[in-house]
Amino acid sequence: MKVCYFGSYNREYSRNRILIKGLRQNGVDVVECQNASTFWLRCLKLFWKYLQMEDHDIIIVGAMGHANVPLAKILSLHRKKIIFDPFISLYDTAVFDRKEVEKDSIKAKYYYYLDKISCEISDIVITDTLQHAKYFSKEFGIPLEKMRVIYIGADDDVFYPKEAKGQNNGKFIVEFHGSFVPLQGVQYIVEAAKILEKENVIFKIIGKGQTYEDVLKMSKKLNVKNVLFLGWVNYNKIPDYIAESDVCLGIFGDTEKAKRVIPNKAFEILAMKKPLITGDSPAVREVLINRKSALLCEMANPASLAEAIMTLMDDRDLRNSIADEGYKLFKEKFTPKKLG
Repeated sequence: MKVCYFGSYNREYSRNRILIKGLRQNGVDVVECQNASTFWLRCLKLFWKYLQMEDHDIIIVGAMGHANVPLAKILSLHRKKIIFDPFISLYDTAVFDRKEVEKDSIKAKYYYYLDKISCEISDIVITDTLQHAKYFSKEFGIPLEKMRVIYIGADDDVFYPKEAKGQNNGKFIVEFHGSFVPLQGVQYIVEAAKILEKENVIFKIIGKGQTYEDVLKMSKKLNVKNVLFLGWVNYNKIPDYIAESDVCLGIFGDTEKAKRVIPNKAFEILAMKKPLITGDSPAVREVLINRKSALLCEMANPASLAEAIMTLMDDRDLRNSIADEGYKLFKEKFTPKKLG
């Protein structure tokens, strides 16, 4: 089988990298027709590049390539089936999750119809959770039967069990890495840290993004003393921080999107055989079992998160069993080869 991976997708973004890698590990010949120029120049370059390509069996439009689907449809001449991986709803993300766009604005309407049309004209639509599939079906009228769930997973060449390099000086280390988008709920992590300030716990928070400055101000206002904000860290260094931690954190936000996703970091933590604490949600329940493959706490509830951290701090056996079961689950279902 030969697949054309098409669009303006970011080759380094984990969703694209993992699925391309997984396809190739399963013997699929993946040829890439990719360009990330500005819209009209990109269309011209993709058009020309596609016409020069060898024949192939199917077109996959890479993650977040909504605007590339119509061009793929034109180029296919209805002879090639198109699989589209929206990964996110542009409308939901911009309007409701990140609140960057007003609901009744022209831009919101543009995002809405781009979501809708790109999925309608594709033959199969991939989503990262069943909850996301249900959202696309309800919000945009996309039939569930044309949708397939492929979870995010993690790159097991980067994230795998490894020995810690650093010294924790007897401290219980809690790790989080992320881009500070609202669904991650980093403010609740900081509030949980404040609750645990008198305990032997240190929080290492990696990353920056939309809510970073607000979270930093809140941390200073609360005078939180057990949180280290480490800023951006090279992607290949993140496994070292995970390896040095005792427990790692997923997401805890109060947005509707937070209930529909399982983040990259959750699978990365499972892949490194570390115990995961994350917010309890319908999406998480699709793959994780509380107190077996993860410890789940209430979303947007710092007291519940603090209690979960103390539970694992006080119970080494539970900590180890969750790490073992999470790793076993990852190897069974969420490696690139399994997803491919």
